[in-house]
Amino acid sequence: MSDKNVNNAPVYEEGALKIEKMTPSEVIFAVVGCGIGSGALGTAYSARLGGFPVIAFWLIVSGILTLISMYYVAEATLRTKKMIQLPGLANRYVGKLGMVLVFLAVVINSLSCLIAYFNGSGEIIASFLGVSKGMGAVIFMVPAALVTYMGLKAIGVVGKYMSFIMVGLILILTVASFLASSSDVGRLFVSNWKYAIPIFNVAAFSYIGQYLVPDLARGLAHDPKKLAPSLLIGQVIVAVLLILIPMGTFIVAPANEITEVATIVWGRAIGQWAFFMANIFALMAMFTSFTPITQTLISNIVDFFKLKSDSDPKIRIPIMAIVLGIPLYLTISGKVSFIDAVYFSGTFAAAIMAILPIFMINNARKTGDIEPEWTCGKLASWPVQAIIIILYGGTIIYAILGGMGYLPAGW
Repeated sequence: MSDKNVNNAPVYEEGALKIEKMTPSEVIFAVVGCGIGSGALGTAYSARLGGFPVIAFWLIVSGILTLISMYYVAEATLRTKKMIQLPGLANRYVGKLGMVLVFLAVVINSLSCLIAYFNGSGEIIASFLGVSKGMGAVIFMVPAALVTYMGLKAIGVVGKYMSFIMVGLILILTVASFLASSSDVGRLFVSNWKYAIPIFNVAAFSYIGQYLVPDLARGLAHDPKKLAPSLLIGQVIVAVLLILIPMGTFIVAPANEITEVATIVWGRAIGQWAFFMANIFALMAMFTSFTPITQTLISNIVDFFKLKSDSDPKIRIPIMAIVLGIPLYLTISGKVSFIDAVYFSGTFAAAIMAILPIFMINNARKTGDIEPEWTCGKLASWPVQAIIIILYGGTIIYAILGGMGYLPAGW
């Protein structure tokens, strides 16, 4: 099972997916960029009937469980000599059904994210420039697509610097929320737990990052011991920021005034400067999520269909045209709203991506190629895995019954 080089480090092979070296800080901020996106902007609206305590509780719980699930993917990846994407790992360690389910989850989640980004960015840019929402989405897409086309390294570098700026903006806006004339800290203590389960789905969506892990493992293949600490640091930063955004929004605005893209009402409640700053943050948040998610979707398609290379322009450009064209069309046509995209993805894709890595790591420990320098140890014990299965499996059942009208929707 062991396969090591003279430096006692695992040897990983490049397949159709090119290995581009990343630094730990680039990996950290790729996680931050992916996590702070449409889910972050939709949490306040989705939780407006349940209240801040409900969304804060679920953001902590789902953050921990998603990190554990990401660790499962990380260990399975590090046990596999050839660098492959999540569907490829599922195929090897779960079978073809697992591969198809994971691929569908990646596609559903990615397209749902892109729809949410196009909706949100289109609305914000339209409010800034006075153009149509569709034109706003196109204006957002052009630079984001260019960075994505340049590859994983460019995505990591841009995401790193934008994430630094986003952290600063969020901290300024949070402090300003407490000082605003409309501030009412009492709103933070109002809750209705009847809406707890559907709100969990949106919290789970905010953290979905399992499919990003193989890409990040490729980036740190030269120093795999730093992968898990980088994922942890990134996830902690994401959790703090995700909690601050609805907190600031609830402080300055009553529930019935919260918009689907939280930064719009958040900024307006504080002042014109804050409206501008909050929505610059929102655009950066969507940008830094758009690029790694699109890149991961491209490499998943290449891996799933066994195409030659994810860096070949003849392959990369047509795939980008399809994966960006579909959500852009759905946004411009108004067929799918921002929060619907977030909820649908959070329910089904998050459940698949949280549960299947359990089977992947269990089998990877038996049949993997490499004994890695790092493992997730007792985090892969059966009680932890049972909690993940029960909680995420339950959300699917709730969503189905809620859609049929037997249980309350979240909003």
